[in-house]
Formats: sequence, C-alpha cells, structure tokens
Amino acid sequence: MALRILICDDSAMARKQMARALPADWAMDVHFAKHGVDALSQLRGQEWDLLFLDLNMPELDGYGVLEAIAQEDLPVMTVVVSGDIQPEARARVLKLGALEFIRKPTDPERIAALLQDYGIYRPDEDAPESAPEIPSQPTPESLSAEASSTKTSSSETTAPEIQPNDADGAGSVDLNGYLQEIANVAMGQASDLLARLLGTFIRQPIPKVDRLARSELYMAISAADDSDTYSAVCQGFTGAGLAGEALLLFSDSSIQNMASLLGYRDSGQTVAVEVLMDLSGILFGAFLKGFGTQLNLSLGLGHPTLLGQHQRINELLEYHGQHQEHLLCIEIRYEIEGHDLHCDLLVVLTEDSVPFLEQSLQYLSD
Repeated sequence: MALRILICDDSAMARKQMARALPADWAMDVHFAKHGVDALSQLRGQEWDLLFLDLNMPELDGYGVLEAIAQEDLPVMTVVVSGDIQPEARARVLKLGALEFIRKPTDPERIAALLQDYGIYRPDEDAPESAPEIPSQPTPESLSAEASSTKTSSSETTAPEIQPNDADGAGSVDLNGYLQEIANVAMGQASDLLARLLGTFIRQPIPKVDRLARSELYMAISAADDSDTYSAVCQGFTGAGLAGEALLLFSDSSIQNMASLLGYRDSGQTVAVEVLMDLSGILFGAFLKGFGTQLNLSLGLGHPTLLGQHQRINELLEYHGQHQEHLLCIEIRYEIEGHDLHCDLLVVLTEDSVPFLEQSLQYLSD
C-alpha cells in the first residue's frame, strides 16, 4: 500500500526538489502544501503517514504547524527540511515533536537513510510498478486526463503518485521564486555562523526579491525607519555570468548594542566601523559562498568598503541613482532574538546576470 506523503514548503522549487529526492522505488502518494495553514487543513481532513515541513513560510511557519500537530494530536510523522541550520532551530523543532531535521538543499541519500532508519522505507521491498514523475508544465487537458486515469486505477496498483492538482505548484518556478529559495538556503548558513559567534538565535525572515531601477534601490529596504540614520558597508562580487554587490545596512541606534554583544568594551567612531566590518565579513562571506555554491559558481569578492555613516537610507544609496539599469534585489532582515537588534542585508544582481540565472532555472526545471 502506498504511503501518503505531504510536502509543505512555500517555495515551488523546494517542493520540486523534495519530491525528486524521495526514493524512486518507494510506493508513495505525494501531495503538496504551500504554507502551514494549507498543510494543517490537509492534515485535519485526511490520514497521512509522513510530512516534510519547511520552517520559514508565510501565513503560518513550521514552528506553528508543529505546535498545532501536538495540540490536536494529529497522527503524522514529521521531518523538518529547512535552510535554517542553527543548532537552536534543530533543538526547537525536535522539542516540538519533529522526527528529524534535514538541512536544505535536500540530499536523496540522506533522506533514504533516514527513512530506512525509521523502518518506513525498505529498498527493493517497497518497489512500485513505475517511478514517480513530476510534470514540469502540465496543461489543463493533461491534468484532467491524469485525474481520470488516477481515479479509475488507484485501486488496482500501488504505483507512487504525484497528485495532478498539486503538480503545477511543485513544477512551475519563476525567477523570483528561484532566487528566493537560493537566498533562503544561503541566509541560513550566514545566520548559523552569526548565531554561533554571538551565542544567540537569529530569527529567519522570508527573503524578499524585487526588480527595481538603481534609482529606486532605497525602496527595497522596506523595513527602514525614516526617522533613523544608518551606516553601510558594500562589497562587490563576480562570477561566470553573474555580478553584483552586497550591502549591509545597520541603524545607528543599534550599533552600540551590537558592539557590546560582540565583546567590544569601548565605544566611538572607530568601534562602530569595526563592528560594521566584522558583521559584513561574517554575513557577506557566508551568504555569498552559499549562494554561489548552489549556482555551481566560485564568486570572486572585492574588498569591503565603508559606504557611509549616519545617513538616511536614500542618501547612502544615492550613488545608484545616476544609473538607469534595473537590478534584481534580495532583501534579508536579520533579527537577533532577545535583543533589540537587527540589520539589513541587500544583495543586488546586475541586469546582465539575468540570462545566466534564467539558464540555471531552466536547467533546474528540466
């Protein structure tokens, strides 16, 4: 009998990767949920064997889903699959009842080993009649035909299924969604490094991706406070077909608190610059390494440069206003739990980088 599997992730790319990482010789019936509320609705309505759950999602995150599963005693085994690899994140989900924690991007061998450890997958013994397929661009006609075929044959075979009404959600990925998921994984690696250094927990946001003109770049910092002033560090990067720069923006009201958290005893202008350089070195290095690795690129990094201090956001980014080029912008706000501290990481990719990214996305989709 095929096991009923639910994959919950707000990223279409991540849902596709997770489905493809499952053993091909496993009898399974795979469905998808786009966020926590969707997942709980499906969990309450039918019986499920296994849930693969992301943590950072809109509507309701993975922590909320785990809490609801425990409170309502919903009978499903849950494996968390997340880019947030902080030790504290793993400890929290296991305490909430998760069976295990797996880091993104998904590793088929790791998943197969985990399923074998818990006795829910036995190679060669659970082999279905055919391997699961995930259509990349289903048409309404093909979905209707597949739905009819599934309905009439489901009682006659244990072959694994990718539910046709969910296939579009798992198979279609746009460029913004692609960048968001890559940024999510890279962000998790940077957060892990920062959390270990500070001995605290970094709250993981959902990365925001927009296409803006250079002159509108300041609009990408959606959480900026117009009444506050900021300091910023920037660092350029290049790779085969990819170029851009990373900017770290820190509100002046938070720098002294961050200096104390980093162990600086003194205060003043010199310390503020050192704090900015320390943080940019940690976040830029880890994020860009994780970002490039997923694209199979070794990114060359320029020298970090102090962009400015004690200025409004639009003033710090004023030099961009002289150019008409459009940029792909990834915004991430890092918040340190238990402290009134946050900083914004803005990664901008040049317009010339789009063809490479689209080619990479097409390769993934195929």
